[in-house]
Amino acid sequence: MRGLKAFAAAVALAAAMPAGTAGAQDAPAARDVPAAQGLSCPLPSTAMMRAELLFGRNIGGRLAVSERAFARFVAAEITPRFPAGLTVIDAAGQWRDTATGRIVREKSKLVVLMTGDEPAARERIAAIAQAYKTRFHQQSVGVVTRPVCAAF
Repeated sequence: MRGLKAFAAAVALAAAMPAGTAGAQDAPAARDVPAAQGLSCPLPSTAMMRAELLFGRNIGGRLAVSERAFARFVAAEITPRFPAGLTVIDAAGQWRDTATGRIVREKSKLVVLMTGDEPAARERIAAIAQAYKTRFHQQSVGVVTRPVCAAF
């Protein structure tokens, strides 16, 4: 359990990183080869992409994205783009405010998606991140992707 808490805290940390810090949105755009391509998976698994989206819930230093508001966001923005399913995990993150040097802690949400690794899926993920930033006045949303073998 401690490992899961540490993982969730590390993931939430990336969600709360201010704009301009190194993050998924700052990574080079050139991705000619899908991450899952060439991955050898034992049956019944298939090569897929695991996407983790890291959503901070503070606005201006206060918890402003309520459980209800986040649930509405999932229903309106994530589920229509990934109707096959997703997982939402409560997390607690922290990050250093570069302007003040202070450690900022906030409640966060980690959304895990399993999908094929194709450009359309990556575009839908980017659209979700942009929608959250716009709706909740966030500087960034962390996005982590990696190839995995999965079976459902």
